[in-house]
Order: sequence, then structure tokens, then C-alpha cells
Amino acid sequence: MHTAAPKRRGPTMTRAEIHEFLSRLREIDPEPTTELEYTTPFELLIAVILSAQATDVGVNKATRRLYPVTNTPQAILDLGEDALKRHISTIGLFNAKAKNVIAACRILVEQHGGVVPNDRAALEALPGVGRKTANVVLNTVFGEPAIAVDTHIFRVSNRTGLAPGKDVRAVEDRLMRVIPEEFLLGAHHWLILHGRYTCKARKPDCPKCVVRDLCRFKEKTVGTV
Repeated sequence: MHTAAPKRRGPTMTRAEIHEFLSRLREIDPEPTTELEYTTPFELLIAVILSAQATDVGVNKATRRLYPVTNTPQAILDLGEDALKRHISTIGLFNAKAKNVIAACRILVEQHGGVVPNDRAALEALPGVGRKTANVVLNTVFGEPAIAVDTHIFRVSNRTGLAPGKDVRAVEDRLMRVIPEEFLLGAHHWLILHGRYTCKARKPDCPKCVVRDLCRFKEKTVGTV
């Protein structure tokens, strides 16, 4: 049985509450990871580029067709942009994404020997790769304590009182300050999965939420503590 939550002292969680919050998420998922399917750092990089404004399920359906055909920067360059578009045509914004993937592959081949760099600046210099994508790659592939704040993490952080902020960068910076070091590597995945399956945008599943007593959300769905 979980220990009682510390007494609430305001709209944001205390350090003790944050530790308890993340401990509970870790308890139900000790080794969290992305739901994007990949076997190499390059495959994850491409999957994350494709995931912008698309679901992981949709991206996985496309990459299951693409990766058996081509899954290296040079192979994708050899495939060409038009053929790449056909493989990813079920994903939103596939024209722009195909252009970015081709351009990113060219830079990887010409400047990095076809290897995904373990460097934020180098990653963000790739077309189609912003801070969020770089954070996913750094965290998931290279084991760095980075947090990619997407819509799920932004919502969970603000709604629960974990790390409120007016924009994604403010939330990211605050999360990096308040999350204890022992949780930093897994926090990215725990928060995304919690937002995706429990703390959903339209109808959060508060009755089944393992951290509902710590949460500051005033409009909890019926049946919560």
C-alpha cells in the first residue's frame, strides 16, 4: 500500500510529493521506453522525425514497411525522395517529412560517416530535428537524462502541479530542476505514457490513476479521492 501523501502546501507539488509521484510511476513500469519501434539509433531518429503530429501507432505501421527495405542513411538516399514518400504516405505531412529525412541522411553520410551523433547541437542541425526530437534520441539511445516535452508531458506537468510552465521549454527546464536524479532517465517515458493512457486530454482516467491523491487537478473525473 502506498504511503499517505504529504500535506498539500500549494498549487505545485513539494519535493517529497514529486519523489512519491515518480516512485509510483516507476513501480508500475520499472524499465520504461518509447513505443516507437526501432533496432538502431538511426531507425529511432527517423521514427521520431516521422512522429511529428502523428501517432506512434501510425509511425510504426509505416516503418514496418520501410525498414525491411532500407534502414541506413545511405540506403535511404539510394531509395530517393519519391520512393520514400510512397513508403510513408500514410503519415501526416509525409511530403515535408520525406524531404527532411533525405536532407538529414545526406548530412549524416557527409558529415558523420552515416552514424547518428551523440551531440545535441549536431542532432539539432539535422533537418526535421528540433530540441524535442534531439532529447528523445539523447535519452532513449544514449542514456542521457533529457526530457522531450510533448503535448502529453506538457499537460501532465501543468495539470498535476509537477512542473507548471507557460511553454514547453519552461516545463522542460523546471522538470530538469525538480526531478530527483534517480528518476531523470525514466521520467521522459513515464510522463508520456501517463499522459497518453491515464491523464488524457479530454477525459482523464482519474479513478484509476495511481497518483491521483498527489495531483493538483481541480476537475478530476468522478470517483477519485
